This record gives sequence, C-alpha cells and structure tokens, in this order.
Amino acid sequence: MANYRAAAALRRTRKQRNHLAVFDTMLRPIIDRPLNFAARRFVPAEVSANSVTTAGLAMGLVAAVAIAIGWFWLAVILIVANRLADGLDGAIARQHGTTALGGYLDIVFDFLFYGAVPLAFALHDPARNALPAVVLLAAFYANGATFLAYAGLAAEQNLTTDAQGKKSIYYLAGLAEGAETIAIFLLMALWPSGFIWLAYAFAALCFASALGRILSVVERETVARLLAAPRIPAGPVPPTAPPADG
Repeated sequence: MANYRAAAALRRTRKQRNHLAVFDTMLRPIIDRPLNFAARRFVPAEVSANSVTTAGLAMGLVAAVAIAIGWFWLAVILIVANRLADGLDGAIARQHGTTALGGYLDIVFDFLFYGAVPLAFALHDPARNALPAVVLLAAFYANGATFLAYAGLAAEQNLTTDAQGKKSIYYLAGLAEGAETIAIFLLMALWPSGFIWLAYAFAALCFASALGRILSVVERETVARLLAAPRIPAGPVPPTAPPADG
C-alpha cells in the first residue's frame, strides 16, 4: 500500500513538473521550425553554433550598456537579436552536431546576459533601481542554483527529456524560465519607469520557482526511497525456529 501511494505521488510530481513550463513548452514547436529552416537555408556552413552563441552574448551585453545609458529602444532591438541568436545557435548545432562545449557556452552566456540586465538598470538610476535590481539578482541566483543543482542530480540518475527541446542538461522546469525572463526584460526596456515593480514581481516569481523546485526534488527523492525500500509482509511475523543443539 505504501509503495502504491509512493508511485502515485511520483506520477503527481512529474505532472506538476511538466505543467510548470507551459510557456516554454508551447513556444518550442512554434519557434523550432523556422529556426531550423533559417539554419539550413541562410547560415553559411562555415558559421559555427559557438560563434553565433558568442555573437548573441555580445549583443546582450551591448543591450545592457544601452540600458545603462538610457537608450532603451536600442536595448529592445538588441535583446530580440540576442534571443534570435540563442535560438539559431541551437538550430545550427542540430544541423552539424551538438558538442559539450556548445552546451556549456549556451548556459553560461545566458546567465551572464540575465545578470547584466538588472545591473544595467541599477547603473542607469542607482537611487531608484539599485535595491530592486539586487533583489532580482538574488532571485536569479536562487533560481539558477536550483536549476543547476537538479541538473547534476539528473545526470547522476541518467535522466533525460526533450519536452522543451534537446538540451545539454536536464533540469526541473520552474515558473520563471527563459521565455518569461526575456518577456520581462523587454517590458522593462519598454517601460523603464516601471522597473521597480516589475523587478520585485519577477523576483517573487523566481523565488517561488526556486522553492517549487526544492519541494519537488524533496518529494521525488523521498518517494524514490520509499519505492526502493524492501517490502514488509503484512500480518504477524512467523516465529523463528530456535537453532538446533549441536
């Protein structure tokens, strides 16, 4: 009975996990097809996925500089260009073969870009934006820590998924994923005076996402231990016969 309840709890955890990343999961089949087509038709064969990833980071960092000096419309254009590069590098990698280095650079450069944008808003107007930027960066840190820690746990358990496209690592989906982050960055650039409220609201979502991952992992690992535990037979335990006299 305990094993049955544990298995049901594990199925429930998986369903909850899949429901968290609705936005990213819905976008994936929409954006993958045109990106794959663009990679086949318009990108020269000598252009590598890693070079596109690096160009995307450069555009993202220039977008942060544009925010810091108040050129918000330029920042909007560069953020969109950064995301196009982020999708195109994956399409190129699928054409020519993925590499461990490519997966590593993709994740690291995304995190560098995500951290640069709140910092840019803080530099633009330190008196108003510094505190909400720090809170948002702390939320990104918490979200990223649970993201990467679960990736290590998943690698140890040989877990894989293609629910959000082929990824270099497996991670537990959360409420605040890449698509949501870019949407909030664009909204901040289009409405810079609302940065304070947007930063606090998205920070709360990121903290909730991190907490959800922690609770989900705790439940999953608890259930796994229950399923792995030896079954105890029902009813009274039969007496053990005394050892025979030698």
